[in-house]
Amino acid sequence: MSEDLNQEAINIKIKSGAAKPDPGRISRMDFKTFKNKVRILIKFLGPAFVVSVAYIDPGNFATNISGGSHFNYSLIWVILWSNLMAIFLQTMSARLGIATGCSLPEMCARTFSRSVNRFLWAAALVASMATALAELLGGALGLYLLFHLPLVYAGVVTCLVTLGMAGMGKYGQRAVEVVIIFMVAVICAAYGIEVFLAEPDWRQVVIHTVVPSLPDEDAALIAVGMLGATVMPHVIYLHSQLVQCRNTSGSDERKLHHFHMEKMDVAIAMNIAFIVNASMLIVSAAVFYPRGILVDSIEQAHQSLSPLLGPLSGAAFAVALLASGLSSSSVAAMAGEMVIDGFVDVRMPQNVRRLIIMAPAMAVIAMGIDPMKALILSQVTLSFALPAAIIPLILLTSRKSVMGPLANKPLENLLGWLITIAVIALNGLLLFLTLS
Repeated sequence: MSEDLNQEAINIKIKSGAAKPDPGRISRMDFKTFKNKVRILIKFLGPAFVVSVAYIDPGNFATNISGGSHFNYSLIWVILWSNLMAIFLQTMSARLGIATGCSLPEMCARTFSRSVNRFLWAAALVASMATALAELLGGALGLYLLFHLPLVYAGVVTCLVTLGMAGMGKYGQRAVEVVIIFMVAVICAAYGIEVFLAEPDWRQVVIHTVVPSLPDEDAALIAVGMLGATVMPHVIYLHSQLVQCRNTSGSDERKLHHFHMEKMDVAIAMNIAFIVNASMLIVSAAVFYPRGILVDSIEQAHQSLSPLLGPLSGAAFAVALLASGLSSSSVAAMAGEMVIDGFVDVRMPQNVRRLIIMAPAMAVIAMGIDPMKALILSQVTLSFALPAAIIPLILLTSRKSVMGPLANKPLENLLGWLITIAVIALNGLLLFLTLS
């Protein structure tokens, strides 16, 4: 109390000109204010980092490495624009969760008819299974490359680790977030090593980040694949659920503050994902393109990096792939168990729901199906399922009766529908190209 009175007296003297401000005191106060703001931000960081691993999953490894080896630095701008679309849609999902206190599946169950929800439930369930298929294959492949473990055994280990990571939710969501943030840090460190060893042409990197270019028709096809495969339906569902643990009050003021902090969470996490994705393409362009090595698979990339840049590079690549596969598969399992009982009233034990989501992936690995064919199949499935996540999201966030003061503004609605149409069109084109 006395300290406040003293501060007030000092402020009066400063205003009246009787005393000059103490620069040292002001700087200490500014630092304390800054420290408090950082502390508040840290409390809200987490949900977007969990979501971001879906954007640096093994599928992204394959497309980014292929794009860099075939077309040099030309397609970095595609990663940037993909990331901007993903940021917008993930922000919309978080906005819905904060405004309503419910996840996207729960709001669909409350808003749409039972028949519509059955369709949305089936689409979300299939999307979660297809995602888990790709992620578990990536984790198994990372174990195979690092430890030469047979793919079947690597798949079992990946499945068990995924169950363990997803099961950490019993200690609170923060525990899961810390583990995922650690995994993201591992991926960043591994690709930091790769970029350092690759010695890319940074001038070309900057130019192709800001200036769109398509060298030929094949580059256009790769660009469509990179754009269309970016947005993942399961994390659109999941993000609206992850923000709930920070929803402490129903007041509009607190919701607006929460949404402001979550936008910062999204901006930080998704831009880290952009840097990692760009690094994958940059390393591939710097190492493979000048040597005329066209890389079309993850195994080929690993086999080529070691003799070109040394064993450290090959090990860093395998570690990044393993961290990506384990973290993204656990996120897929979390999303799957959430959507199973979100749209319709289906109640199952938690581990049963997780096993249902991972069963197709384990079946594919056990039957020895070609991983590349399985990844293509999962991509086709996700292309079909994506509209069932995006369209309900935009419909709900545009309703004032649902969202209150957090409802989309007219410009945001327009941008949302334009992005929705673009993403669905790109996925449709990707689907056509894949099947043909």
